Amino acid sequence: MLYSLQALRAFAAWVVVCHHFMQIFFDFHATGPVGQLLTDRGAVGVDIFFVISGLVIYLSTRDKPIEPSQFLLNRVLRIVPAYWFYTAMMAALLLGFSQSMPHQVFDWHHLLLSLLFIPAENPGGYGLYPTLNVGWTLNFEMFFYLLFGLAFMVRQRHHLLLVTVALLLVSEVLGRTVLSHFYNNGIIYEFLLGIGLGVIYRRGLIREGLFLPLALLGAASFAIYHLDASQRLLHWGLPSAMIVLAFIALEPYFKGNHVLKALGDCSYSVYLIHVLVLYAGWFASQRLHLNPYWVFALCVPSIALMSWFSYQWLERGVYRRLHAWLTAPRERSQGLALSRVKY
Repeated sequence: MLYSLQALRAFAAWVVVCHHFMQIFFDFHATGPVGQLLTDRGAVGVDIFFVISGLVIYLSTRDKPIEPSQFLLNRVLRIVPAYWFYTAMMAALLLGFSQSMPHQVFDWHHLLLSLLFIPAENPGGYGLYPTLNVGWTLNFEMFFYLLFGLAFMVRQRHHLLLVTVALLLVSEVLGRTVLSHFYNNGIIYEFLLGIGLGVIYRRGLIREGLFLPLALLGAASFAIYHLDASQRLLHWGLPSAMIVLAFIALEPYFKGNHVLKALGDCSYSVYLIHVLVLYAGWFASQRLHLNPYWVFALCVPSIALMSWFSYQWLERGVYRRLHAWLTAPRERSQGLALSRVKY
């Protein structure tokens, strides 16, 4: 485990939180340089997430005998329960208060598609967003997991080639014809950037240090600040990969920090929960005429605390119970088969 990546995951999640604060409370009409920065560049947290995801999936599966079904099961158990839970909460919120929420409309058919990770036009009419809007990134994640898992059916030396070809085929060919044009998006290649970082990390080509990684961070931040998302892979994806690379090189300065590890562990729940909390804060600020920044100051610890409980009980707890339940029949059958072997 790289503590530096845990810290970066936490940072990326909270940048997205701040970005959506500007959206929900101010409809992206920022005042001041910080608000404008979060409005225009806060979404880059997603790009950092995608690069980290490709890196972590590669490192966690390399040189391990993994069946495609087992890999996909582990990914589903890790992602789906929490996502379905908070999607259900968002659906309940829309059923009760959608008339008071800007651009939000509830539709049962759209909810079903959202739960199945199928991109569909949001009934609010603002794009291919699921019921829990932040779930659009999970549509990419789950599709990447599917392709990566299927690639285990070939020899490992051809694994990365097959994943690369599959992503190209999906985005450049099927994404223009058979599949939703949702997948015809350069952001999907950011997983490959992460895999590339994993390859050079395993070969020992990333040198730990301080000044060179800091210079790399500065260059990446400069690029993100001055470039928009019109060419997302080039303008934000490559700088995000540079940021991930720099953090890996800074690992000695993060190693052993259990606070940062905990923040990184909770980052997925932070990502899922924060929109619900921010909408609740927005309601309060509208009804009680509260200062949005004071409300946000209360939302931050609320998101942090709820995400910790969510990680401990919903993510880890449900994962362990479902994994034990689903793998128990296989373990029993294997034990029965071994008991029949004569020594």
